[in-house]
Amino acid sequence: MGTPDFAVASLEALLQSDDSVVGVVTQPDRPKGRGQILTPSPVKLLAQRAHIPLLQPLKMKDPEFLQTLAGWKPDFIAVTAFGRILPPAILSLPPRGCINVHGSLLPKYRGAGPIQWAIINGETETGITTMLMDEGMDTGAMLLQEAIPITPEDTAGTLSPRLAELGGRLLVETIARLKSGTLLPRPQDSSQATMAPLLKKEDGIIDWTMSAVALANRIRGLAPWPGAYTAVPGGDRWTIWRAQALPGPITKLPGAVVAVTNEAIHVATGEGVLALLELQPANSRRMVVSQYLAGHPIAVGLQLGGPVPF
Repeated sequence: MGTPDFAVASLEALLQSDDSVVGVVTQPDRPKGRGQILTPSPVKLLAQRAHIPLLQPLKMKDPEFLQTLAGWKPDFIAVTAFGRILPPAILSLPPRGCINVHGSLLPKYRGAGPIQWAIINGETETGITTMLMDEGMDTGAMLLQEAIPITPEDTAGTLSPRLAELGGRLLVETIARLKSGTLLPRPQDSSQATMAPLLKKEDGIIDWTMSAVALANRIRGLAPWPGAYTAVPGGDRWTIWRAQALPGPITKLPGAVVAVTNEAIHVATGEGVLALLELQPANSRRMVVSQYLAGHPIAVGLQLGGPVPF
């Protein structure tokens, strides 16, 4: 069971393993792009290429769906970024359990946005945890766990593929060791749990009163979606794709441009200065700041922030 690109690596790993994938469940096709064209999920496309039976239920408790699922007689159900809550009827269906591939070092970052929030919060490592699913939100007993570093340049977009590949490898190893009886589930310490809720588009609005370090991390964690936005006087909106935190005394209000160089626009924050290095104006392309400044001179003192026009 899986839906986005992140889940593709898990299905690919299973297809290359010694086990047989008897079926795939993914979310229904969704409208996408400006034309709102119904688009299949990446997992669906892989399942079709591999000629695997496929289900796309609108409701997880649909009797016909549950009957078909039970007819597949799975020993395990592997779940990676499926995006739906599994009811008890599914959790109890496979005799060996439902295994989830989660993009964090549980019990930290339970929830739908673990990769983004790890970067936003300035973590220097994260990882993959496989676990036996229960009815809670990522609360099940842990099986395998492996950490990888988060580099200072990483965004959610660059970190996700590395975690996805690791997730596929750990999933195959988890199943093999459960079958051989060499892997014992370990309960999570819920007192150490933190949450990573699903991000919304509004979470991308930049709050210039935050510190420059926090904003630089937030910009990395919000890329590529929903992106970090700020309003610009004149009704424009910038999406900030790359920025660097700089030390320095604050002489202007947060959000004010304090300096402009050939390579960066320096903006006052609640603590320190944020050098904007790459941005994208509304209805335009992404560009380094030097390209933007070539056609759009920016004056020191310009005040960024306020309501963002979407």
